[in-house]
Amino acid sequence: MPTTIRDVARVAGVGLGTVSRVINNSPQVSESTRRRVLDAIEALDFHPSPIARRLSLGKTLTIAAIAPFFTRPATVERLRGVEIAIAGTEYDLIVFNVESPERRYATLREVTCSQRVDGALVISLPPSEQELEILQSSSVPVVLIDINSPEVNGFSRVVIDDVAGGRLATEHLIGLGHRRIGYISDSFDEPSLYTASRMRYLGYREALRKAGIVPAEAWHRHGAHGRYEAEQLALHILNLGDPPTAIFAASDTQAIGVMEAARKMGMNVPRDLSVVGYDDIELAEHMGLTTIRQPLFESGAEGVRLLLQVIADQAAAPETIRLPTELVKRHTTARPPNGGSL
Repeated sequence: MPTTIRDVARVAGVGLGTVSRVINNSPQVSESTRRRVLDAIEALDFHPSPIARRLSLGKTLTIAAIAPFFTRPATVERLRGVEIAIAGTEYDLIVFNVESPERRYATLREVTCSQRVDGALVISLPPSEQELEILQSSSVPVVLIDINSPEVNGFSRVVIDDVAGGRLATEHLIGLGHRRIGYISDSFDEPSLYTASRMRYLGYREALRKAGIVPAEAWHRHGAHGRYEAEQLALHILNLGDPPTAIFAASDTQAIGVMEAARKMGMNVPRDLSVVGYDDIELAEHMGLTTIRQPLFESGAEGVRLLLQVIADQAAAPETIRLPTELVKRHTTARPPNGGSL
């Protein structure tokens, strides 16, 4: 028969409650008693049931991560940071993929209104007004990652200033002498699900306005996220009678699609067209892509750290961690051909 907690208590000469407190690292046990119980556990080769331990603690020892688009490298890298950070704790991780506003609502409601998890990370999914009410009324601690709006100031969060990142990318191109700068991004027309591209667009527009440049609306194209889709958008822009000399793409995946469009048109990057991406995924370095680096892995790891703090002390004041963006210059940007005049 398998060894039970009763066997450990008998060998150690203590009660069942004392064995349970030792297993759960309670400070309410003397060091000598703790040592005697641990020796008995080792001698009997006793392995506590994870389910029993969860019940004794009154916890699930599980954390949920709710994130969009597992196919996006940026999301995968954030989740890698989450997974590595949780691996060093006693918690298990459940990941929920969200690819529509309807699925977002159902998942947020399911996770935060049940007793399945001890805490939840919401990644890159700005909550609607109705969803915000769900999060605020939930007893499940929640930390937000990559969600930066005034409505969520009551939550602990890890944020990246995408407006500043968009501004930084555009200022780099302006500094090289470009005045004809296009922008390719996710669609703005669908219900709000993933808003970073819109924030980067605001930064793009701010930089142009500051430089006294009026962008042509035809140079901004948006659609479904993907390399092929970005390629088609770029082909449309580059076939205009007055195409831009540079394109800033809202992600590295989209920037690579822009580069493919340029190749198909016989254009040299960066001699004929400068390209800037966003995220600094692994492929960006391989492609020599100039991009805006955001600390994706770090944002996931910091989110776990914050969530564990909130779980331990739900009455603590919300904390906001702001991670910086950084321009990474590689080989896809240069001065514009023919001076880049409008």
